[in-house]
Amino acid sequence: MLTSTSHIRSPSSVDLDLPSAADSDPMEDQTARGDRPDRVTPSVSFPAVARPRLSSVSRAMDEVFTMVERLAPTDVTVTLTGETGTGKDVFAHALHDASPRAGRPFVVFDCGAVPPTLVESELFGHERGAFTGAHTEHLGAFERAQGGTLFLDEIGELPLELQPRLLRVLDNRSVRRVGGSKDRLVDIRILAATNRDLAALTATKHFRSDLYFRLAAATVHLPPLRERLDDLPLLVPRLLRDLGRGDLLVSQETFAVLRDHDWPGNVRELKNTLACASAFVDGCILDPRHLRITRAPAQASRLDGLPLGGHSLESIERSAIRQTVQLAGGNKVHAARALGIAPSTLYEKIKRYGL
Repeated sequence: MLTSTSHIRSPSSVDLDLPSAADSDPMEDQTARGDRPDRVTPSVSFPAVARPRLSSVSRAMDEVFTMVERLAPTDVTVTLTGETGTGKDVFAHALHDASPRAGRPFVVFDCGAVPPTLVESELFGHERGAFTGAHTEHLGAFERAQGGTLFLDEIGELPLELQPRLLRVLDNRSVRRVGGSKDRLVDIRILAATNRDLAALTATKHFRSDLYFRLAAATVHLPPLRERLDDLPLLVPRLLRDLGRGDLLVSQETFAVLRDHDWPGNVRELKNTLACASAFVDGCILDPRHLRITRAPAQASRLDGLPLGGHSLESIERSAIRQTVQLAGGNKVHAARALGIAPSTLYEKIKRYGL
């Protein structure tokens, strides 16, 4: 365990070497420089490439760092949970980069982005002639990740009928391609992430209980940005550097405005906000007048008034989908985001209900 070199509280069980109070105060001289370092000392857990993206002074992140540091060197299957935009992919990369598998493949498979009809082939692979159009054999995500890590993003969107196959891989570490008869051993670590409540999905039979308990054994929950606003002085300079605007100074008033927003889109929304704001800066200081903070549409709250009494769950869902698509002006991607589901799931439900 390494210790902090200043009196600023560091996340427990994490090697964060933060600047002294005089060096790290984002309000110093009314501005904070975009290239102010959020330094992290060398560690056996987190290599240099991962450290700057994992710095934090927020108590809300203490447990996250403790669990990540403990789990990173192992082959334990880890499920990252949290709202969209909280950085689940960043922590998945950190778990891989700090593991003995670092330097080997890190394959990302987004269960919600692949059309349901292609998920099986893309995940498990297929043999030549397995189906019409399968002119050559195809390596699935499991085989492409051989020796490394497979990150199953949006695991809650994995079709129910494929969940037993995933459970089999978790238990046996072998896969069988579509159209194949041979089990192929895979030496991989599996990480998963979701912004959905897997326990609730399990209770409604939309997610297999055996797979849920297998994935829930090691769960790391990432708190939303609104619960870690103390990290803004670290996040803002780092994001500005990522955007190529590390030269910008951020005024005290700007930090005050940023703290006042609840950030429903979390770190992703913050990055987009800073990207837009930096485009309006003519000098070197980012002021509140440069910010274009988007508020959540008030229309979403209209769904709260749906009459539920005497209606089946199916009819309620059908009505909710129909009204949300209408409110989104027919834009199904926006409607899916408002409903908290993947676009592929929304398309399935629209087809099922004949909407």
